Amino acid sequence: MLAEERYSEILRVVNEEHAVTVQELTELLDTSESTIRRDLATLHKRGELVKVHGGATAVESGYTTKDAALSVRRDLNREVKQKIGKYAATLVQADDFVYLDAGSSVDIMIDYLTQADAVYVTNSIGHAQKLLQKGFRVILIGGELKAITEAIVGADAISGLRKYNFTKGFFGTNGVHPDAGYTTPDIAEAMVKEKAMEQCRECFVLADATKINQISSVTFSAFEDAKLLTIGIADEKYKKYKNIMEVEA
Repeated sequence: MLAEERYSEILRVVNEEHAVTVQELTELLDTSESTIRRDLATLHKRGELVKVHGGATAVESGYTTKDAALSVRRDLNREVKQKIGKYAATLVQADDFVYLDAGSSVDIMIDYLTQADAVYVTNSIGHAQKLLQKGFRVILIGGELKAITEAIVGADAISGLRKYNFTKGFFGTNGVHPDAGYTTPDIAEAMVKEKAMEQCRECFVLADATKINQISSVTFSAFEDAKLLTIGIADEKYKKYKNIMEVEA
């Protein structure tokens, strides 16, 4: 396959799926990782996609309307997510009653949790399994399982959250914007996030820089209602906000 043919196929996949990993492209195009990485670098320089660690995302006009699969999002910007997740894990203390939202950033945070005296509640089956493997006490919210994000959503999930009073909650997001707040593409998932935040004494949103200034379909929280854990915000308009916690790169 000629280079321009690969470029065309890469852009088709990225624009259809919003995000893709190097591994997925090597399998799809039957070529080497080094070739795919060079192709992504070329397309990034052309401004036709955004090269991130582990793959690429589509060039957006500031709006996203659908989720990429969790298996894809786990590998995108993984090194940055690991630094954010490692810091977030240090915020959990003994006797905390913690809510862990479904999503790739929180999934990575779980790898760094060490506080066995805390109790963890989640709406993600994958999160619950990882927490159990670490020997932690886990409560799983009931409801409908959403396939693409592996999140439990729906009326039963919202009803179940009402009885809990969390000391801390950690959340993922598709978009961060000072006016639109924290946003996600799916209304059912947004409603669960919103209710869980209402039940938390302190809320933390984990977001790498690719989420900044993005707006997705549904707002689940105002920007200043949670502390934002991130790395490398370049936009000057965020300097005035006191709820931003920049993690050391």
